[in-house]
Amino acid sequence: MNKLLPVLLLIGSNVFMTYAWYGHLKDFSAKPLFVVILISWGVAFLEYTLQVPANRIGATAYSLGQLKVMQEIITMSVFAVFATFYFKEKLTLDFLWAGLCLCGAAFFMFRHIGAVR
Repeated sequence: MNKLLPVLLLIGSNVFMTYAWYGHLKDFSAKPLFVVILISWGVAFLEYTLQVPANRIGATAYSLGQLKVMQEIITMSVFAVFATFYFKEKLTLDFLWAGLCLCGAAFFMFRHIGAVR
């Protein structure tokens, strides 16, 4: 469970992060910037309540580099779903190429997993 829990927490964290960063473009475009900043800070607080424990717990099972690459893969995956379903954006091949680059990064960070911890 120590290896799965950080992944689940990071997925939840990224949902909040993606909304805090981009959700206001759709939901609060008519609100003053200061109000939107405060709303985004509130959402970001929820993100951090998941992200900080994810990294604390994750540091017992993964190296720092592995956590970072995992975070980026989760971020890109959550963003792709968010952009597609929430903003109705069409995914292009650029998402595929970026995803393949992240897979390469994951390969190099996790190929010696038995030797890391």
